[in-house]
Amino acid sequence: MDLTDASHYPGHADQVFTPESESEVVEILRRASHERVPVTCAGALTGLGGGAAPQGGWAISLQKLRTLELSPGFARVGPGVALRELQSAATGDGQFYAPDPTENTASLGGNIAANASGSRSFRYGATRRHVRALRVAFMDGTVREFRRGETIDFEVPAISLPKTTKLSAGYPLAPGMDMVDLIVGSEGTLGVVTEAELQLLPAPGERLGGVVFFPSEDSAMDAVERWRPIPGLNMIEYIDQASLQMMDVQHRAALMIELEEDANGETADIDMAGALESDSWFATSPADRERFRVFRHTLSERANDRVRRTGFTKFGTDYAVPLDKSRRMMAEYRKTLDREFPGKYVIFGHIGDAHVHVNAFPESEQEYERGKELMTDLARAAVALGGTVGAEHGLGKRKTHLLEIQYPPDQIDAMKNVKRRFDPDWLLGRGTLFPCAQ
Repeated sequence: MDLTDASHYPGHADQVFTPESESEVVEILRRASHERVPVTCAGALTGLGGGAAPQGGWAISLQKLRTLELSPGFARVGPGVALRELQSAATGDGQFYAPDPTENTASLGGNIAANASGSRSFRYGATRRHVRALRVAFMDGTVREFRRGETIDFEVPAISLPKTTKLSAGYPLAPGMDMVDLIVGSEGTLGVVTEAELQLLPAPGERLGGVVFFPSEDSAMDAVERWRPIPGLNMIEYIDQASLQMMDVQHRAALMIELEEDANGETADIDMAGALESDSWFATSPADRERFRVFRHTLSERANDRVRRTGFTKFGTDYAVPLDKSRRMMAEYRKTLDREFPGKYVIFGHIGDAHVHVNAFPESEQEYERGKELMTDLARAAVALGGTVGAEHGLGKRKTHLLEIQYPPDQIDAMKNVKRRFDPDWLLGRGTLFPCAQ
């Protein structure tokens, strides 16, 4: 059976299971371990790294594990619950689930697997920060519940983590680290999350949303640097000229922002110097803010439409750099892509975290092959600036080659040793994160 995710990485499974309970998941893993059959977990198939695309063996769809129970300050959820379902339920209960990956139809299991973030991670951080506990089924048939503060019971080295606000590339190993932090972001390679306890926050007050237009990229970048310290600022998202043109908007640059009122019902002042204030869009109602979210999401949809027209897979980056290197990385993107892909790329995304996405659109086999080289070169440039090759999507199968750019061989070996501890036969998520069984 063919099975792939939003990355279009080709996958197929010999058999697909849809367990309805944790005990059924355990039984499948026990059988797979006994028969030495590779197992791949799949959620809503919205991932961008090919992690849910099995290379043979069995696939487990977790869509029927749909526990959703709210309590003051937290929710217990199954991995098959969609992000938007939790967000809606929390809102109806006067609470707030902060992580907001752009694709809100994604499953919470997938969000946990990739340590997904999104626009509001600028203020609230990625998924990992909001996980209080996990129930995890392992290949040997055991199930354990790990609570925040429960540390690993084996030795690992401290690996060289990037100096970024976001990370979704490899295991963030450190002596005495939380087990929760190890499982979150491991891309389904260590165990199968069957239930999670997620932090809920009190419902926020009124929020001001805006799409602020600028006459140039430089003026928008100036505003980013001025605005980052503003209290109550939830997000700063960048949209470049080519992206705006794709959505029939004739401006050179834009920043999407969301500003939350403080305990006194006031919002901080925001300096609009350099902005085209009279042309910009502002909103305070939930309906208008939702239209802004759809506006941002439409960019990805139109990029995918362009891919369908050209017939070649687009190249997308998920690199992030330290905040003070944001302009240098943007300059590197422009220099490289204006030379190699003029008029055939867009840049948008989480500029508040120095994490923008490049989408490049090859139109020939030669451009496609050249594009693969360029994406690797740009990954090296990001790491050289203290950045990461994976900020929020994970590496999956499509980007396993980037792991060796991020980490030296001994640190990758340390990650593989952790993998062997929980999955000695290398059956779970085979080909994800690491290129093959080791």
